[in-house]
Amino acid sequence: MTIIRRVAAVSLLLLPEALGAQALARRVEAAGDGTVRMSFAAREGVCGSGSGSITIHDGHDDDWVANCDRGPVRVSLTLRQGRVTEAHSYVGGRWRQGSGRVNDLGSVPAREASAYLLTLAPRAGEDGGELITAATLADSATVWPSLLRIAREEGVSLETRRQAVFWLGQAAGKAAARGLDSIAVDDSGDIEVRKQAVFALSQRPEEEGVPVLIHIARSNPHPEIRKSALFWLGQSEDPRALALFEELLQ
Repeated sequence: MTIIRRVAAVSLLLLPEALGAQALARRVEAAGDGTVRMSFAAREGVCGSGSGSITIHDGHDDDWVANCDRGPVRVSLTLRQGRVTEAHSYVGGRWRQGSGRVNDLGSVPAREASAYLLTLAPRAGEDGGELITAATLADSATVWPSLLRIAREEGVSLETRRQAVFWLGQAAGKAAARGLDSIAVDDSGDIEVRKQAVFALSQRPEEEGVPVLIHIARSNPHPEIRKSALFWLGQSEDPRALALFEELLQ
């Protein structure tokens, strides 16, 4: 299958990041129980206030300047018996002194941090989504292959999988759209994750998302998936969507 071969090829390209992620994992494990902090460069357009408010700007505005910090991304992990039990992410601001045992790893390479956080996310329970968000904010990180894997992994919490699909919808490139399509049409997948994939397709550029949504609306055997595709097509105001509605109503 094309998408699988593409993921495999990208995985080979990401091997240095994977090795770096393993080294970072060893540093975190060596810190022992307590709080581990790290910081890394944010990708272009990401800024925050340091209080949990994060904004992503995709374009330049001549009339307005965001009053927020352009990084870094800051991640705090709480470890108990070698397991991450809590995670928080921020952009900008500065660390408080903290209480208890705090180990600050300082600034780490962004792509390696992203890869490491994405390996943690599937087994982080309700904090998996927080780790995914932080990973997607990392500068120069290619996240969609890992997001696709997490979204398809049945043992992962539903909220974490939905968060993976959401950020997959924001990822650049047509490969991400193909990955979303494969999730949406997978009859063996969780219905809520599939509906999230349909929504994420609606957030893609029209030339990528609309044709796929039209195909789903016409041919998917599951009525909820077809209904979801039709709903988001209705929000698009795309002439092709209007033509589909006219066709279906005749």
